[in-house]
Amino acid sequence: MPYHAPVDDYAFLFDHVVGYAGLRATDRFAEATDDVTRAILTEAGKLTEEVLAPLQRAGDLHPARLENGVVRTSPGFAEGWAAIAEGGWVGMAADPEYGGMGLPMTLTSAVNEMMSSACLSLQLAPLMSQGQIEALEHHASDAIKALYLPKLTAGDWTGTMNLTEPQAGSDVGALSTKAENNGNGTFAVTGQKIYISWGDHDVAENVCHLVLARIPGAPAGTKGISLFLVPKFIPNADGTLGARNGVNVVSLEHKLGLHGSPTAVMQFDAATGWLVGSEEGGMAAMFTMMNNARLGVGGQGIGVAEAAYQHALAYALERKQGRSTLEAGTGTIMDHADVRRMLMTMKADIFAARAIALSCAMAIDMEHATSDADWRARAAFLTPIAKAFGTDTGIAVAEMGVQVHGGMGFIEETGAAQFSRDVRVTAIYEGTNGVQAMDLVARKMMDGGDAAARLLDEIEACAEEARTVLPDLAEPVWQATETLREVTEWMTAQQDMTTRFAGAVPYLRAFARVMGGYLHLKAALSDQGGKREALARFYIKRLLPEHAGLLAQAQAGAEDLYALSADDLAA
Repeated sequence: MPYHAPVDDYAFLFDHVVGYAGLRATDRFAEATDDVTRAILTEAGKLTEEVLAPLQRAGDLHPARLENGVVRTSPGFAEGWAAIAEGGWVGMAADPEYGGMGLPMTLTSAVNEMMSSACLSLQLAPLMSQGQIEALEHHASDAIKALYLPKLTAGDWTGTMNLTEPQAGSDVGALSTKAENNGNGTFAVTGQKIYISWGDHDVAENVCHLVLARIPGAPAGTKGISLFLVPKFIPNADGTLGARNGVNVVSLEHKLGLHGSPTAVMQFDAATGWLVGSEEGGMAAMFTMMNNARLGVGGQGIGVAEAAYQHALAYALERKQGRSTLEAGTGTIMDHADVRRMLMTMKADIFAARAIALSCAMAIDMEHATSDADWRARAAFLTPIAKAFGTDTGIAVAEMGVQVHGGMGFIEETGAAQFSRDVRVTAIYEGTNGVQAMDLVARKMMDGGDAAARLLDEIEACAEEARTVLPDLAEPVWQATETLREVTEWMTAQQDMTTRFAGAVPYLRAFARVMGGYLHLKAALSDQGGKREALARFYIKRLLPEHAGLLAQAQAGAEDLYALSADDLAA
């Protein structure tokens, strides 16, 4: 079925839920007017519906392949990339000094989500480039910026992120890639990296790798890591391409999904690289790209959820099976209560996840526009929630999409299974969702829970306001927030990190559940008696109560997790 970009949903969220007007009131984003925003959303919608969505199945059925050392992408992907690049979509949020549009991350996130809905395998390419652009803007020398940023922003070149190694996994500090000083302002980078999205391809003329490596003599662990820019082709001073660098693709991974995205094992053999940021400052520089990517990956999960929901809805409106008890039904499986339960759950959770992600993007934009520390803390706190809940929602909605299709969902020709296969990895890369949860209860609570408390105060203020007009929705949101506040205070009081980590995943999900209730409530206040209130009512009555069980798990401690020995588990 064709994909339909939910432009009106984004516009509603901007206008009534996430406070986009406040962003337009800043000097930095004053040009992001209603007209400009709507025009960009509309044009992005056309791109995704007409150009990118038709590539979805081609990428799955005709995967990227490695032929004699050259990566060949799926049919139509080169043309799809060209449309993305020529439209300026890679550089939406990039610095205008280097050819970017300088638009808000909030708007960029909405466009990226639409691209993810249309063809996630291809959308990974601009997402990686956008993260690299931001990292270089913040940490690279002026010379590197002048040479690389115009090319990356225009889509002539693409960017990658090289962290993981076979022996290290998520333990980045255990990497073995080394970078030896050549004595001429460059370094010789040697090592192997795995799981490199769009590590090589034939859609653009150069691939620029950001690579974590250790300079000999540097301290062990993450503190001794530096970051290097290692291009496939070494550019000349005028931006033309020079000699081939010592970078090669060893193989492409054979994956569960995302077949159109070439995920490479990369080998660096004394490859020429340039230091980005300071020596031993690699993790700080790379985290700029990683945090950008974490929000983007959350949006990928939401984008796939939207596509899977639309696919399931269309099937439900066509499939006739069984007898309906509705007097004025459709005559299709849409009339059955359980199918309605699944579709309503899908739609309600997509709204909640999307609103959380856009709220996170708004906080990032407001911090950039105002340099306010509270906005910075809010963005940092919401990032792991947006990533984990967005991707969990993508996985759950795609799985429900298969279920709505019944037996036909298990048949590849319907396309329902592809969404489930493609989205599964989003909960793993850019830090697994368990890592996101541990980050939330540890690093993001080093302030004693202040950022969390400010969010909870905001939610309760909204619930207080809503009590006069929507009391049956406001009260459960207020009560859930109070319970979440108590558990947040308990969590920050725990000195044993194992205790915090044992409850981290349910705590993050509970926070997302309550945030979702709050954002649905704001939508209902702006559409009383309308479809937004009806959806909010479903979420608050049926999905929000999940928070209670999750918070009970969050406080259960770690003892029961270790009650069985390794031998007991194997018995």
